[in-house]
Amino acid sequence: MTISVLGFAGSLRQGSYNRALLRAAQGLVPDGMVLETFDLAAIPLYNGDVEAAGDPEGVAAFKQALRRADAVLMVTPEYNHGVPGVMKNAVDWASRPPQDSPLNGKPVGIIGASPGMTGSARGQSQLRQAFEFTNSFAMPQPEILVFRAHEKFDAEGALTDEATTQHLRRYLAALLAWTLRFKTD
Repeated sequence: MTISVLGFAGSLRQGSYNRALLRAAQGLVPDGMVLETFDLAAIPLYNGDVEAAGDPEGVAAFKQALRRADAVLMVTPEYNHGVPGVMKNAVDWASRPPQDSPLNGKPVGIIGASPGMTGSARGQSQLRQAFEFTNSFAMPQPEILVFRAHEKFDAEGALTDEATTQHLRRYLAALLAWTLRFKTD
């Protein structure tokens, strides 16, 4: 059995540390897991009027990708001590309509990177709160809080820090085990 994970970064900047962390995760997935990525750039700001007319193409593609996945890996920066609007907007679209949300019952992993000392801890914490509404199961431990990210990635965005690489490898193994706890078929 292969577990399918959909990963996306909450930063639109191509050179972001969180996009780099997501790419690193793709190269470290354990046997039995595949990690597909989704670019949130195609998702417009949530607007109930737009939703009433039907999901825009990018939102429909995002929801389909979420439905296909067994689990989700969210890689979030932290802006102004909180979750960035790009990431929250994606969760807002995915939570609609509440009775048919592709996040309902979905196992979720949350990781993040930041040049600061908290490694996106506040952003990750705020993101976890949204999953109470979506009935998603955020993995509580281990955590990946990549602090001083500018020292752990090279100029091309490759993860160069061996300790972070090993933590990420263990995290992905834990996400696989977490997802299997919820797998019913």
